[in-house]
Amino acid sequence: MAIFLFFAVSQYSEQLVSHDWIIGILTALFVITVSCVLAFPGLLIVMFFVEGIKVIRHEGIKPSNLLSMLFSLLLYAYLAIWPGIGDLTDNTFGTMLYVIVSFSAIYILSLMSMYSFSAVLNLIHLKKDRDADYIVVLGSGINGTRVTPLLTARIEKGIDLLSSNPNAALIMSGGQGPGEDIPESEAMAAYAIDRGVDKERIIMEAKSVSTQENLLFSRRLMEKEKPKIVIVTTAYHVFRALLLAKQQGIKCVGFGAKTKWYFTLNALLREFAGYLRLTWKKHAAVIGTVSCVIIVAKLIVWLK
Repeated sequence: MAIFLFFAVSQYSEQLVSHDWIIGILTALFVITVSCVLAFPGLLIVMFFVEGIKVIRHEGIKPSNLLSMLFSLLLYAYLAIWPGIGDLTDNTFGTMLYVIVSFSAIYILSLMSMYSFSAVLNLIHLKKDRDADYIVVLGSGINGTRVTPLLTARIEKGIDLLSSNPNAALIMSGGQGPGEDIPESEAMAAYAIDRGVDKERIIMEAKSVSTQENLLFSRRLMEKEKPKIVIVTTAYHVFRALLLAKQQGIKCVGFGAKTKWYFTLNALLREFAGYLRLTWKKHAAVIGTVSCVIIVAKLIVWLK
């Protein structure tokens, strides 16, 4: 879009010059755009830091809840402190290290942007009626025998989709973990039945203890050879669930249940870390290859 506007302005520059008000509007738009671009990193740092504090206040201090604040601090260090380190890298080794770390940071941030964009795209659905055969609700932990608010949102989304897909069965997927008195699937099914869902339309998968197993064991319960499958989980978890399903050869679409904004940011970072664990070899190869090129180029210059 920016390139198109640049060529459009260049093409009609003579006509535009004769209209001061158009030049004024274009100048104002340019200033606003530049200001937004410059302010965005700062706003991002503040937003993740503030939301990180909210996560700690509401969810407690534990490693997984510190991701938002840690990301904010690392981004600040990279944007505000790291450029100054470049002045200290007068030797060949220091320069190489600075360039390699900078490339790695930019590469990871670019991956995160693409991951977030892809995650949002996978949440966009024009219709709920998918002529589904099975709607799989992924478990997320219970308190004793009761579903948590996070899991409740997933079940409610599954029930909503069930009403739009009259031929579908609802698979509640989740085994029994530490601190749980019964398998998650039993608690999920009980909640759905209390909400008026016919128990004949509910299938319980009670062995899984991870997302990968949720998908694997739920697929084994499906009688059709090529079923139409809908996966329901929390919005920030949809994209990684779809990636895991693809790895298992399961064709499906994903629907996300909403959760609180402060929790979503922190969880999105956790999901991105999970994505990196799934694909780290590919990205390590890219960073390693570029690092080798940088080292060889610097050595050639140094030897000259």
